[in-house]
Amino acid sequence: MRKTFYLFIISLLSITMQAQTTMITPPYLQKGDTVAILATARKHIVKSMQPTIDLLESWGLNVVIGKSIGLEENQLAGSDEQRAADLQEQLDNPNIKAIWCARGGYGTVRVVDLIDFTQFKKSPKWLVGFSDVTVLHSHLNTMGYKSIHGIMPISLAKASKEAIESLRLSLFGQPLQYAIDPHPMNRLGKATGEVVGGNLSILYSLLGSPSAIDCKDKILYIEDLDEYLYHIDRMMMNLKRNGCLESLKGIIVGSMTDMKDNDIPWGKNALEIVQDVTKQYNIPMVFNFPAGHIHDNRALILGATATIEVTENCSTVVFE
Repeated sequence: MRKTFYLFIISLLSITMQAQTTMITPPYLQKGDTVAILATARKHIVKSMQPTIDLLESWGLNVVIGKSIGLEENQLAGSDEQRAADLQEQLDNPNIKAIWCARGGYGTVRVVDLIDFTQFKKSPKWLVGFSDVTVLHSHLNTMGYKSIHGIMPISLAKASKEAIESLRLSLFGQPLQYAIDPHPMNRLGKATGEVVGGNLSILYSLLGSPSAIDCKDKILYIEDLDEYLYHIDRMMMNLKRNGCLESLKGIIVGSMTDMKDNDIPWGKNALEIVQDVTKQYNIPMVFNFPAGHIHDNRALILGATATIEVTENCSTVVFE
């Protein structure tokens, strides 16, 4: 009898733990919903917002321009307190169904700890962006919420039609899947897991903080911009030494754009560095996935479960 009771308790705890690890999906958008646009990092001017407004209105959505748009404090869109207040206001407003960060740069890490997510937890909404916005993606992931890694208003004018459409599909909850050409560095295989990640430099900077991602049994996505090649090696080695690569189910490598080298060359390009640091892990890897600091920046639903399959002829990424 006692053994049966213990088995029941263990089973109950297992079910509870599984429930706690289920990622929460904010409500998908519907026509008539409202999207807020704000800046958590670098400054963004008001007059550049019209193409973004036109796009969202063409999707049947309403637009609110946050108070941080147009503010200026050196590089940043106002003070930390101003940017945090704008983000807090949009998170707390139940009428706002998605928050679209205008641009990246640097500065989001200065506001994340000023935010109270109490109302957000009661009324979750989609947060969209990439680059420096990885701070918020990673923080939300640790809290158990999905978010969208995708284009931002700053890059809208040059964004590919495919990138824009992938954002629309993600926001409205329509099927999201990709098939891309093979790459000689790809590692063949198939895996299913939760997609986490974003900008490599930001992920690296968050290690050891409450916003650091948990990579256990996940599919890691990484991309970066304007870094020295030895920095890429340093960051990848740090992920490795922190145990972030040990239990991954797969890796998706996006764009490594405008990399720099020293007078004495490092000896490997960015993709080769990633390949070298991860060579001991027998997991599927997709290289040159169309996402990151490129015009064809396809959306990824971070926190969502996806299946990646890498063959000699094609690589597919299919979100559930």
